Amino acid sequence: MAIEQESFPTPWSRALFEEEIGRRFSDAIVVVGEPGGEVAGYAICWTVGEESHLLNIAVRPDARSRGVGRSLLRECIRRSALAGGRRIYLEVRPSNEPAIRMYRRDGFRFVGIRKGYYTDTGEDAIVLSREIGEKNAD
Repeated sequence: MAIEQESFPTPWSRALFEEEIGRRFSDAIVVVGEPGGEVAGYAICWTVGEESHLLNIAVRPDARSRGVGRSLLRECIRRSALAGGRRIYLEVRPSNEPAIRMYRRDGFRFVGIRKGYYTDTGEDAIVLSREIGEKNAD
């Protein structure tokens, strides 16, 4: 919860996390640990049928820019493939340039805009997607 609160203007509630963990199609509740037992980050994605959706990914501020987010993203893609997913989607704030760069490096492409998607700020969401079987961009 601390990582969530440090990462987003309107963090998910504990109840929402508990609900996601309990879903039968939530195929990736991924946690990255560090020596000493600290949690560096987490990601949550669903796969329903052949479509996956990355719902949430966050890295502790002092662990950013060290590849944790990319590892989480790749693990979600791997788990989505195992669950039968063929394409993965996500929304990202246009102001989150580091995340957009990471997604693009991993082969995500622009799909569209969701106007006013983020109700806390009124910011639009950029929708990105990629085939799950695609190679990473690097």
